[in-house]
Amino acid sequence: MAEENRGAPARNVPDLERIRRAPKVLLHDHLDGGLRPGTIVDIARETGYDGLPETDPARLGVWFREAADSGSLERYLETFAHTCAVMQTRDALVRVAAECAEDLAADGVVYAEVRYAPEQHLQGGLSLEQVVEAVNEGFREGERRAHAAGHRIRVGALLTAMRHAARSLEIAELANRYRDLGVVGFDIAGAEAGFPPTRHLDAFEYLKRENNHFTIHAGEAFGLPSIWQALQWCGADRLGHGVRIIDDIHVAEDGTVKLGRLAAYVRDKRIPLELCPTSNLQTGAAPSYAEHPIGLLRRLYFRATVNTDNRLMSGTSMSREFEELVRTFHYTLDDMQWFTVNAMKSAFIPFDERLAMINDVIKPGYAGLKSEWLFR
Repeated sequence: MAEENRGAPARNVPDLERIRRAPKVLLHDHLDGGLRPGTIVDIARETGYDGLPETDPARLGVWFREAADSGSLERYLETFAHTCAVMQTRDALVRVAAECAEDLAADGVVYAEVRYAPEQHLQGGLSLEQVVEAVNEGFREGERRAHAAGHRIRVGALLTAMRHAARSLEIAELANRYRDLGVVGFDIAGAEAGFPPTRHLDAFEYLKRENNHFTIHAGEAFGLPSIWQALQWCGADRLGHGVRIIDDIHVAEDGTVKLGRLAAYVRDKRIPLELCPTSNLQTGAAPSYAEHPIGLLRRLYFRATVNTDNRLMSGTSMSREFEELVRTFHYTLDDMQWFTVNAMKSAFIPFDERLAMINDVIKPGYAGLKSEWLFR
């Protein structure tokens, strides 16, 4: 029997085609960071926006990736001026959201929480409510198109407030009003340095009183104080990135690991980490895939999840993120399933729906992929 099973581990290592077919769950993806280059060109032409650095879709896609590949979070964030500029009308928002759902579904994503900042889309005269309703309409249309193409996906929206602005309570109230209409939670984003999450305590206190969910961008460009404030002062359910928790983990020369108080708290409390490997390399939060903390965090059984962050800027997808991790850490389908179940456990939809997604969609999907070798 041992001789017969000798090849099993190799069969469990997925190639890109099987990675694409594997059910995946995405918790950290920005709507304004995932546009199709051709869509940007189309909408710019229709609306008269003449600020694009390139008007050829292929060259524009390259420009976004190269501009974002700077090692600086601030420079990385500058690229969003162009995507937000073409997301100022109802039709544009519907189109972008629908294509987002389609693209994710085609990549094997079965559940996604996609975030965006409504306050960034008011220049064309839309109200905050009209922005939310247009994006929700787009997500529903994208789900329908994906289903017609043979894919299943469910998309929930996260409403983001910009941490350098002063509208977080207003956006939190907006998220609460639409919580049963497609919005599943709240987030704050933007440059971390100089803009601590504690500036928005009134928004977080409001959401907690309303029993609503929120995640906070923390521990990406800034270190442990950002994570500590997000958790202990603000009460975040999840950490957007959280990659700098590695600063509180000491690995000795003999390989033994000691967790600091904050890292131990994060692991003990099963606080989800929305890790975005490729994006972290671009912003300088990690030097390489091999040195990315996700490898150690996986071994230490933190509640680690795999995410895209900004698919356009990083030239990535969930399949590409997993492909890099499989190549670097020799992950198997079992590892992919572990990350995916972690993400589904950490989603902001009701428990019974999360459990059904895990038991009826995710686990059967991976079981089918792992058993395919039996029928060849």
